[in-house]
Amino acid sequence: MRDDDGYLLANRQREAGVRFDALANLFDATTFRHLQGLGVQPGWRCWEVGAGGPSVPRWLAERVGPGGQVVVTDIDTSWLDEAFDDAGGAVVDVRCHDVGADPAPATGLDLVHARLVLTHVANREKALASMAGALRPGGVLLIEEADPGLQPLLCPDEYGPPQQLANRLRHGFRSLLAGRAADLAYGRTLPRLLRGLGLVDVGADAYFPITDPACTVLERATVEQIRLRLVAAGIATEADIDQHLANLDAGLLPDLATSPLVSAWGRSRA
Repeated sequence: MRDDDGYLLANRQREAGVRFDALANLFDATTFRHLQGLGVQPGWRCWEVGAGGPSVPRWLAERVGPGGQVVVTDIDTSWLDEAFDDAGGAVVDVRCHDVGADPAPATGLDLVHARLVLTHVANREKALASMAGALRPGGVLLIEEADPGLQPLLCPDEYGPPQQLANRLRHGFRSLLAGRAADLAYGRTLPRLLRGLGLVDVGADAYFPITDPACTVLERATVEQIRLRLVAAGIATEADIDQHLANLDAGLLPDLATSPLVSAWGRSRA
C-alpha cells in the first residue's frame, strides 16, 4: 500500500523487508498449518492477496507444483518482483493490484488467502466480497487478521518503566492506525463475515505469540518505520523513542507480544 494512501507501513521503506521477515518467522507456521489442513495440493490455482514478502507465495508455489498457479498481488510489489523474477517461473504470477478497488485478477480459484491485509484496507467489505467471489464452487477462502483490540499491549506484564514506555508507544501506534481507517477489531468479525458471504464449513482460531525473538525484531523495525509519525503526532519525543530502542537492545523487554492473529476459513458452496 502506498504511504500517501495513509498506510503507515509502506512496502517501499527500508524497514519493510525486516518486518516481512519477522512476520514470516512469527506467523508462517500457523499459516502453513491452516493451508495444509485446507487441502492445498498439486494443480491448484491460488490467489495470494497483499503478499508483501515472498514466504507464503513461495510455499504455495512449491505445494501446487508446475501444474498449478499462484497469482500474487500487492499494491506495491517491491519485495516480490526480485524474489520471483527467475525462481517463480510459470507458476508464480506477480501483479500490482489494489484489492479494495480493482476487480479480482482471476476467477474459478481453488484458494484465496490474505494475511494482515484487510485491517488496513478502507474498502474492506468490497475487498472481502471480491475475494470470495473469485472462488470456484468448493474453493477455499482463508483470511488472517490481527485484532489489536483484543490485546492492545506490547508488554502484557507491565512491571517497570521500560514496559510502561513500550506500552505507551504501542498505544500511540494504535491511535495512528485508527486515524487511517484501520479496523482494530476486524479479526474477531471474520467468522461472521465469511458466513455472511454464503461460505460454509466456516472455522476460526487465533495465535498469540509472546517472548518470540521475532517480536523484538518486528517492534524495532516498526518503531523505526513510524518514528517520524510518532514524533509529529506528539505521541513521543525523539528521546522517548531512543530510550525504547535502547531498552530493546539491552534485553530489558524479553516478553514482548503481538496482537492475536485470527485465522478464519470457509468454503464456497459446491
